[in-house]
Amino acid sequence: MKLAEALQERADLNRRIEQLRYRLGNNALMQEGEKPAEDPAALLRELEECLSRLEWLISRINLTNCAVKVDGHTLTELIARRDILSQRAEAYRRLVEEASQNTHRATRTEIKILPAVDVPALQKLADDASRDLRLLDNTLQATNWTSDLLE
Repeated sequence: MKLAEALQERADLNRRIEQLRYRLGNNALMQEGEKPAEDPAALLRELEECLSRLEWLISRINLTNCAVKVDGHTLTELIARRDILSQRAEAYRRLVEEASQNTHRATRTEIKILPAVDVPALQKLADDASRDLRLLDNTLQATNWTSDLLE
């Protein structure tokens, strides 16, 4: 199994587990003399199977991410880098948005509000972080599809 396939299965399992939790909640109580719409015991068995598979997948994904290297860096390091680039780009974009707001003055005597930061320079930093993030994400995706999941 390729790492990318394991990541897809992990996402599917997380969705399935959430659905099972919701269905269990809907069938936890019933009116006296009635039967629940679904058998809670069967739902619990399915939940346990999904959780066991998810635990196995997560451990294998983590082992693979620690072992596979791209340009001397593990996938774990690249994922951390991606997360920080995403936060950096978002922080710069928000600051640019806040600093770019125009305030309207009714008269020339009103106080003029000016940006306290260099908006064009921050916009360039945001654009650079976004570009680096896209390139890194492409590298991660390509590596995920070419790397086998460690057993």
